Amino acid sequence: MVESDFGLCADCWAQTAFIGAAVCDVCGRPVTADTAEIRVACDDCLSDPPPWKQGRSAFLYEATGRQIVLAFKHGDRTEIARPAGRWLFNAAQSLLDKVDVIAPVPLHRFRYLRRRFNQAALLAERLAGEAGGTFCPDLLLRTKGFGSLEGLNRVERARKLKGAIEPNPKRASLLSGAKVLLVDDVLTSGVTLRVATDACLTANAKEVSVVTLARVAKHA
Repeated sequence: MVESDFGLCADCWAQTAFIGAAVCDVCGRPVTADTAEIRVACDDCLSDPPPWKQGRSAFLYEATGRQIVLAFKHGDRTEIARPAGRWLFNAAQSLLDKVDVIAPVPLHRFRYLRRRFNQAALLAERLAGEAGGTFCPDLLLRTKGFGSLEGLNRVERARKLKGAIEPNPKRASLLSGAKVLLVDDVLTSGVTLRVATDACLTANAKEVSVVTLARVAKHA
């Protein structure tokens, strides 16, 4: 039994590591409450700042959280986007009043043909619906496809993704001067979101923030 349609049962909820308020303001990584009060950025973001302004994630990519993402992404469980939109809304509340447009990290057309949907676009659309914001599914374009990034380290991911994401020239007026919120399913190394953010900034976006359904924990 669950409280509402498409909700989690008590056991699955207990095994999903939802992220609380004490986070790095830049990447959304959980930090201790004491650290959160002292500074807004974690050590990694201080030593190698990402190009986006703020970031949040709904839960950690482990246990039931990992199962949810894998079922959504590879198991055709697209109905997961419904509760995920609410989880993203809760995670990103502090960012939403500063946003002009909400957009997904793009999927290459060949990958889209195989999967039949872009999981990031489903999440972004649900989040925009929850927030009452402007949703643009094709703000960015994935112009190069290099296969899966799974199992690659950060350097290898960066090499494969170089030049792979570009601003959509048809959306130039929407991007210019805009505060953009990019949405993706998982933050692993952060390389994909860095490339997508750079594409927005290249097109004169004023600033970019990011939100993901899940993120890999620091120890992972």
